[in-house]
Amino acid sequence: MKRLTMGLLAATATAATFALAMPASAQAATPATASATASSSGYDYDDYWGPVYSHNYKAKAKGWIGVEWDHHQESNEVHVRGKLYDLDHRTYGQGGKCAYVKIQAHRFDDHHGYWAESEYYKYCGAGGYKKFHFSSHDVDGVRAKVCQIGLYSKYPTRCGDWEYLYTAESE
Repeated sequence: MKRLTMGLLAATATAATFALAMPASAQAATPATASATASSSGYDYDDYWGPVYSHNYKAKAKGWIGVEWDHHQESNEVHVRGKLYDLDHRTYGQGGKCAYVKIQAHRFDDHHGYWAESEYYKYCGAGGYKKFHFSSHDVDGVRAKVCQIGLYSKYPTRCGDWEYLYTAESE
């Protein structure tokens, strides 16, 4: 029994020393909102997000985000998967619009505050949804905004607020 207790104490002390020796940016503590499957999913951080709505609630998006760090905790790969829902049942003649979501990523090395990489997805089909996937590398933040957009328009309208899906500080 004494040998087992000493072994457990030594293992605990070694783990604590290792955690203190790692730089703060490399320590990844899962936030309280992270899913319970983070360790079993293969990602260092994963969580479900949304729903995120347009200002008038006629479009929404929801999904999942996963972040995987390299062995040295110096680089990561982010995957955002989701569904974009068109909730506007009006015809286009009645002013009906399509659902639109914009996903933006902020890179580690950008010290100017720019959201360097962005992608948008559009879905026209009241009552249905469209699946989407966004991925990026070396990211310290990801956010999403849901809007509506005309069938042939390039300019979204009735946008909701930005929803932050991931920040490096949240790990």
